[in-house]
Parts: sequence; structure tokens; C-alpha cells
Amino acid sequence: MATKILLFFITLVVLFIITTQQNFPTSYRLERAFPVKHPIPISELIERDTFRHRRLLQQSGVVDFPLEGDSDPYHIGLYYTKVQLGTPPRDYHVQIDTGSNVLWVNCKSCNGCPTSIRQHIPVEFYDSSSSSTSSLITCSDSLCSQASQWSECSKSKCTFRFQYGDGSGNSGYYVSDLMHLNTMGVDSGSSNSSAKVVFGCSTSETGNIRTDGVNGIFGFSQHSMSVISQLSSQGVAPDSFSHCLVGSGNGGGILVFGQIMDPNMAYTPLVQSRPHFSVNLQSISVKGQTLSIDPSTFSIPGNQEGTIIDSGTTLAYLPQDALTLLKDAISQAVSQSAQPVISREDGCYIFTSSVSSIFPLVSLNFQGGSSMHIRPQDYLLQDNSKGGAEVWCFGFRSYLTPGPTVLGDLVLKDKIIVYDLGGQRLGWSDYNCSSSVNVSSTSSRGRGGSSTSFPMLILASILQYAFNI
Repeated sequence: MATKILLFFITLVVLFIITTQQNFPTSYRLERAFPVKHPIPISELIERDTFRHRRLLQQSGVVDFPLEGDSDPYHIGLYYTKVQLGTPPRDYHVQIDTGSNVLWVNCKSCNGCPTSIRQHIPVEFYDSSSSSTSSLITCSDSLCSQASQWSECSKSKCTFRFQYGDGSGNSGYYVSDLMHLNTMGVDSGSSNSSAKVVFGCSTSETGNIRTDGVNGIFGFSQHSMSVISQLSSQGVAPDSFSHCLVGSGNGGGILVFGQIMDPNMAYTPLVQSRPHFSVNLQSISVKGQTLSIDPSTFSIPGNQEGTIIDSGTTLAYLPQDALTLLKDAISQAVSQSAQPVISREDGCYIFTSSVSSIFPLVSLNFQGGSSMHIRPQDYLLQDNSKGGAEVWCFGFRSYLTPGPTVLGDLVLKDKIIVYDLGGQRLGWSDYNCSSSVNVSSTSSRGRGGSSTSFPMLILASILQYAFNI
């Protein structure tokens, strides 16, 4: 009995220390939102509840961007979506690009910007003077210093100059304005919200970027200047996003802020401290047989970039040695069923059966033991038919000079791809991207089990022990 009293006294002391040092109140005073003697019209109560429900809906909802376009280089060869910027909001069709850092759109008085678009979508030029919520990013702004790698100061304006892998480029200056977001709620309803974002205003363009047929590029890298990083830091969006690209028919798909959930998801860690979404590709298998490729082959010598996952690239790129071994293994597997087209240097085959019944499954094996299985349609491109026979060519390419391993839309289509910035991992799962998806809008950094503090766990243990003696 004396032991119980002693333990109970110790418990009271611990409880006193916790509540005083952590400023925990021992009682709470509740007050009515509306006084009893002052009746509130039912319409005002409904309006108040509706506002609260809308706020809850936005907190648990998911921002989504319907996609158009396809992965066929003979047709469109890119995926794009519509963003709304400014006040009043105006529509801009932009390519989704996980290999670029920022969002930028064509601006008024642009030199070299397209005046017509082959996808038959409206040509739109951003005009900061027509938006009441637009403001210029100056050289002293912290975001300008964060973009110092490709920005500079010009007449107090924070300017940028981008150069892309195909030799094209653009330049302009940064502005801040409202981005309008469509939020899908748990009850399948939708609501609108907006948030301030910094993006590029392009005033000059050169090269292929002029003919890509969109109003700009929607960059989704891990850099702090990307829209997903900006919105995540504001608490407007989770620290992850996902896309599902339809590979057949008219293409299209969906991009969401959050993680598309699927029970068959596989994950691999992201390469640390890289702006792009890079992973460690360790081997390639054909029909379950691993090719003799040194894992270091997939990285540029002296560069720890790894394999880049890039929705802005149409095809896929491997080092020459790895590509040669892959082509040889596939050629050997189909030697009895498909005839090589000798006149074609890019590795083409002619045959009369279906491509999936002849060509083998290829597996890309990543760090952590997860594999991405790619079908023949994910590494071959259909060319013109000849006399009733089909011609398919390799969609994987190699660089003339050493370059990074890049997996583009050819490989990424018909899969859920999850970019988990908070958890620093990449996820994927084969999926019919024309179907509906389940999305979690929980931030990875906010995950975890119980939030019970360590002192309270000690207190609980003391109480349990005291009253079980």
C-alpha cells in the first residue's frame, strides 16, 4: 500500500512539472459563438457553416490538372495542361516538364515566340500590366538569389536565361502573380482557390522551343523556384505530385498535387542533393536475364546525377554501350519472328504478328530492389506499315557525346509516377491512366505515428504500474 501511495505522489509531481513547464492549461473556458439573447438568422448560420465546410474541403481536397497530348514523336510528342494566371485569370497551355526548374509563359512583345500553335490551342501572351495582382521580382528579392545559377540582375529586374539540351533557349524576367487552382474534394465536388507564385515571363525564344506548340513550360523539379516547391512551402499543396500519362488513342492523362495511391506501387530512393528527379538505375534485364552492364555506366563520369526521370523528354536515352547490349539482347530474342530492316540505322523490325507477342519484356532494376517493367510498346515506336506488315523501331537512343541516362514519356506512359519530395523517393505502378485515381494529399514530412510526447509516455507507464500492483 505504501508503494502505491509513493508512486501516486510521484505521478502527481510529474504531472505538475509537465503542465507548468509546458504551459498546459488545466481548464478551458468555452464561450458561445453567438449570444443566446441575440438570435442569429438561420441564413447567417448556414453561410458560416458553408464557409467552414469549404475550408475543410480545400484542406482535404486535391489540386488536379487534366492533361492533353501524347508520347508519339510523329504526332505531338509532349503532354501539356492549362494553368490560370493573373487577375482576371487567363488561360495558358504549358508543357509539363519534370526536368525544368520553373514555370514560364510567353509574354507580350516577345521576340521569337510562336504566333500560331500546331495543337490548335489558343495563343496567349502574359501581360503584367493587364493583371491587377502582378508584381515584378526585383534583384533584392530572396527568390532571385535562389535562382542565381541561371538568373542575373538587369535594370533592377531579376532576369533569367535558360538553355535546353536540344540547343534551344529563352530569356526574360520574373514576376509574381496569382495562380488559380481547381481543388477536387472528397465528395467529388470542386472549389477554386488561388496562391501567389513566382514564374518567368519569356521575352525571347530561339530554336525548337519556338515550334513546340505551347504557351510555356511548367517546371516541376525539386528546386525552390518550382511551383510545387513554392506552394508546398506556403502550405497550399503537399510536398509531392503525381502524373498518369495515357499512351494510346488520343493520349491525355492527369497530373495532381499529392500522391496517387495504388497497392502495386514500387519505390526507389531519389539521388540526394540533385535538382532533378534522379534515381540509381543498377541493371537492365531482358526476359529475366540481366545484361552485363556496369552500374556506373548509367551515370556521367564524375557526375552523381544518376538516371533522370523527365516528362519533358519524349523518348529515352541510354549510354551507347548499354544501348548496344540492350539492342543485341532484344534482336536475339526476336530473331525467329521479326526481320530487321537493314536500311534503317535506328534498329527497326518488320513482322506480321502483334508486337507484344513477339518482343520480350524489359526490366529496369533500381536501387532498393524495385523494378520497372516496360512492355515492347514502351521501348519501341510504330513506324509506317509495309505490305500489311508492321514496322517498329527502337525508341531508346544514345547521345553522340557522354550524357545522362534519361527516361522520358515513352517509358513513363501508362504508369502512375509519384514524385515524393518529402519522402525523397520515386514511385511507379502500371495503370490504365484513363481510369479514375485515388490520391492522398498528406505531406510526407507530416507523416508519422503518435504525437504523444516522451514525458507523457513516462507518466502513462507510472500510472499503469501503480494501479496494477
